[in-house]
Amino acid sequence: MNGRASAPGAGTVLNALANGRGAAFAIDEETTARVELDAATAEVTGTVANVPEADTRLIERCVSLTTDRYGDGEGGTVRTASEVPMAAGLKSSSAAANATVLATLDALGQAEAVEPLEACRIGVQAAREVGVTVTGAFDDASASMLGGLTITDNREDTLLERATVDWDVLIWTPPERAYSADADVERCRRLAPVADTVLSVAQQGNYGQAMTVNGLAFSAALGFPTEPMFEALPAVAGVSLSGTGPSVHAVGDRDILEALKETWERREGTTWLTTTRTTGAQTK
Repeated sequence: MNGRASAPGAGTVLNALANGRGAAFAIDEETTARVELDAATAEVTGTVANVPEADTRLIERCVSLTTDRYGDGEGGTVRTASEVPMAAGLKSSSAAANATVLATLDALGQAEAVEPLEACRIGVQAAREVGVTVTGAFDDASASMLGGLTITDNREDTLLERATVDWDVLIWTPPERAYSADADVERCRRLAPVADTVLSVAQQGNYGQAMTVNGLAFSAALGFPTEPMFEALPAVAGVSLSGTGPSVHAVGDRDILEALKETWERREGTTWLTTTRTTGAQTK
């Protein structure tokens, strides 16, 4: 009873902390999960490759919820390995949850029988239960599970819209880390009128413009510097704080992003180029 799956990370168009609606897009950086189920136990043990001190509650809960619903409550082991840096705002938790749920379904022989969004909701439930998210991050999780760009209502875990975007993506991740569950929610909720405007702009298809307004607003609310975003403007299609930070991403033409990369590389941290991704999570 072995299974393996992968899921991409994602970037932010609209942070859902302000008004419960969010938007995100998949990027071509993956987390992979391997699950081995054991019918003789209900206990689940998780590990994260190269991060011995990692909090494994999320991936362990994903296995348990999945086997409770689609199996016979089997336990076992789950191991994840990721190209997506943890606690960097690039949806590493959503990618890990999606990959783990799909790998568990693969081990149960149920991967083809469960709709992707239903599998996605299992990971969202697990994230809420273990406290690694405030909103449930259905926007991030749906973009990771489906690929492309998704707009969601995280209060109801419903998909409002899905679109295909074709961008090169430049990401700068500073050395510090920020955990979504630690974000100042009340401060972010003051941005609800701004978030409503961002949502309207995004639903008109102006994703880059929406992303930029979101980034400036949430950087101010969460105390992150806006200078990297100003360095990207006006040449890029859009630039934003990703999630609750600290990463910043810009999207647009590759030659423009390559020039911007030289500027962002002067800062501490890691800067790299990737692309958007139209395919989402999948079994291996």
